[in-house]
Amino acid sequence: MQRPVPSLIGRLAALCLLLALSACAVVDVSKSAPLPAKAQWAMLPIVNHTETPLAGLRAESILQPLLHQRGIADLRPYPSSLSKETMLAPDERATLDAARNWAKEEGLRYAIGGSVDEWRYKVGVDGEPAVGLSLTVWDLQTGQVVWSGVGGKSGFSRESLAAVAQKLMRDIVNGLPLSENTGAETR
Repeated sequence: MQRPVPSLIGRLAALCLLLALSACAVVDVSKSAPLPAKAQWAMLPIVNHTETPLAGLRAESILQPLLHQRGIADLRPYPSSLSKETMLAPDERATLDAARNWAKEEGLRYAIGGSVDEWRYKVGVDGEPAVGLSLTVWDLQTGQVVWSGVGGKSGFSRESLAAVAQKLMRDIVNGLPLSENTGAETR
């Protein structure tokens, strides 16, 4: 019995599917016990490891509303006086440590921060946007990392860098296991 030859429409559909998958993302998140969304959370710096000025601050401005949408209502950003992101290379570890110390002194329970490792338009004719970042959650009472996520995503040539970053961060933040309790029962 002879197999039917794929039609032109079938081939075009397969090609469209292949093109749709070409703007891909890779996301890995750690397994964790549920974290209380109603606890007091701190937004720590997102450290910029790219050549793009202010990429960390741009990522923070996208991440904060995504966390609110996930149910973290009491999210306090670190004081702007701790932000050292400039055109010059700051001491990123010291900034992150200072922000974590601030959050602990404020009596906050959890802190989320991270790093941006890619934030650019790729070189070439199409200039696709590309973003890579990692997020980490610390339990401020123990100092332990309780959750982490990392991902990278590239988009299509007509997509904005902010849109690609938002999609990637949403994918990572959706892996954050949040519960509806207050966290008081774990104190």
